[in-house]
Amino acid sequence: MADSDDKDQFVATVSEDHETTCWGCGLRLILPSYAPIFKCGWCGAVTNQNDKKRENKWFWWKRLRDRCFVCVLLGFMLLVIGGGLWAVLPILFANGLFAGVLHSFIAAVLSLSTLSTFVLASFGCAGTPPIIDWGSYPAVGKGHLENYTFCHDCSKPKSPRSHHCRSCGICILDMDHHCPFIGNCVGAANHRHFILFLISAVTSMLYVAFMSVYVGSLIWPPLTYKHPLGSLSGVNSDLAWRTLREIFLALLNSALLLSSRGLVLMYLFFASISVQIGLSVLLWQQLSYIYEGKTYLSHLRTAPDEVVEKDCKNILRFFGCPYSVSRFLPSVSDSQKRHKK
Repeated sequence: MADSDDKDQFVATVSEDHETTCWGCGLRLILPSYAPIFKCGWCGAVTNQNDKKRENKWFWWKRLRDRCFVCVLLGFMLLVIGGGLWAVLPILFANGLFAGVLHSFIAAVLSLSTLSTFVLASFGCAGTPPIIDWGSYPAVGKGHLENYTFCHDCSKPKSPRSHHCRSCGICILDMDHHCPFIGNCVGAANHRHFILFLISAVTSMLYVAFMSVYVGSLIWPPLTYKHPLGSLSGVNSDLAWRTLREIFLALLNSALLLSSRGLVLMYLFFASISVQIGLSVLLWQQLSYIYEGKTYLSHLRTAPDEVVEKDCKNILRFFGCPYSVSRFLPSVSDSQKRHKK
């Protein structure tokens, strides 16, 4: 019997385990020493042992720089609005009272909408993550911190939909990006204001370009040609080139005789066109991400083979309409049923 007992004995090597604490619920866990990342089976919190707090020495300088740039940009917008009204309204009121009042109303609406949405997007809260209990087993329920990670910079849980912004120094819920032009992050709380600002700004720039051309044509000095256009001759391509050249030279000569209002209108036209192109590209990019149901950061983290539901309903939900537009329209089938009754 002694020999048989000796034969049944085996020697096995056991890997070295270590004991650690879950940051989410405080339970003691036994994990292999080679596991740098682990997920708590009770609360679902994810712990990265290699994650450390990053030093951000220039945080306050970045914050002050962004705020100063926003104030300068806001002052520039007020200067452009004031200069545009000074250059346009006297000419419009001189041509007719109705035209002056109408365009004054349109300019006031566009200016107020652009400035208000800009201020709300710049100085409003971008979106704070939800406050949730953590660190104590009795307070944290099972699965309450599912896929939450710990932000060492904020010293609190960070939800899967949150991202820590180094420029703002806080975690932002549904963060899209940090925009230096508004000096703030674009997140869950101000993303709608940011999109409305882009729409209002693009519409305003289009209106400014149109009014600059219209009012400029009223006060532009008469064109003087060195060679009358009717006396030009040549082949079709050569004639077209000569005609364009004469018109361009006449415009340059007459531009030297422009008043201060005309120069302001020229500046407003070229500035509005350039700004409109940039804002239109940004607006199109933002709407395409909303159409996909994503943000800019989630678009970067999306796997290439991941299936995304693209639908216009995402845009409607973003602007606060949970239902489709077709819900409020009468359908053909309903009208036929009512007619049969």
